[in-house]
Amino acid sequence: MNTNNTDKNQQVTSPWRMSVAPMLDWTDRHCRYLHRLLSRNALLYTEMVTTGALLHGDVPRHLRFHEQEHPLALQLGGSEPADLAQAARLGAQWGYDEINLNCGCPSERVQRGAFGACLMHEPTLVRDCVKAMVDVVDVPVTVKHRIGIDKDESYGFVRDFIGTVAEGGCNVFIVHARNAWLKGLSPKENREIPPLRYDVVAQLKRDFPQLTIAINGGIATDAVVQEQLQHVDGVMVGREAYHNPWWLSRWDELYFGAAPSTLSHVEVEEAMVRYMEQEAAKHGTGWYSIARHMLGLRHGMPGARRWRQVWSDHRLKQLSAREVFAIANTKP
Repeated sequence: MNTNNTDKNQQVTSPWRMSVAPMLDWTDRHCRYLHRLLSRNALLYTEMVTTGALLHGDVPRHLRFHEQEHPLALQLGGSEPADLAQAARLGAQWGYDEINLNCGCPSERVQRGAFGACLMHEPTLVRDCVKAMVDVVDVPVTVKHRIGIDKDESYGFVRDFIGTVAEGGCNVFIVHARNAWLKGLSPKENREIPPLRYDVVAQLKRDFPQLTIAINGGIATDAVVQEQLQHVDGVMVGREAYHNPWWLSRWDELYFGAAPSTLSHVEVEEAMVRYMEQEAAKHGTGWYSIARHMLGLRHGMPGARRWRQVWSDHRLKQLSAREVFAIANTKP
């Protein structure tokens, strides 16, 4: 992966030009498989995996992925340099293309673990965490963070955070353009209530031209993506990519200068059914836990509501994925 994408050609081919955000309980390997069917080039991220889960838990369960998911980044949650180094080494050994450190999650559970957004208060610790990971892996180590904490909107806070963390060897920063309010707001409210300040991220790119700066937060249309790409190196999309995954089918052509996806909605659905059959045979995974990620596939299309109801009907769990596919695609 090339972390220096300052000219136009490098921007087009940069893996950070378009990505799908790490989203807890959403961007698991089944979700990522669907997204990869729609875009060959978008960078995909895992859900956040804590260092404790990897060092003391079921490593294959947390790190297993399908080869087709590349390019793929592993997002880690933690605050101990030695633990993060060990977890990063595991991620690299399993074949991830990037290791990302979460410095943006505002949930109280994450705060109790002393990581996520509260790490922005300790930039020298984050720098040391990054350096510990950079020293043991050959893939890029990146940081995802907010533009501020609570109601402090001073630009100097996030500028100094990036400046310090970059000393540890991080060349790529994914910036959620909202503050994280650590008290009084739920994670959902933290994605909606603190105001979006895209201008702050654009200023960061001007102040750190040598770094790759990608923007995240509230981005849901091509018009906004294209506007932001005039100011920063990349765009990370969250909820809209999940709820309207067909949007990804345009990304290769629009943002990577590549041939567009040629698969139809039904062909993508058929590919997911084959994947469900493989997962059932290999791991005993029920189709129901996979199908939940593709319920937005026909967003805005005629008949989408009935199609969605079929794929989410728990009464059909005993049927095979192919039988449910046939029901979903039979006109009432």
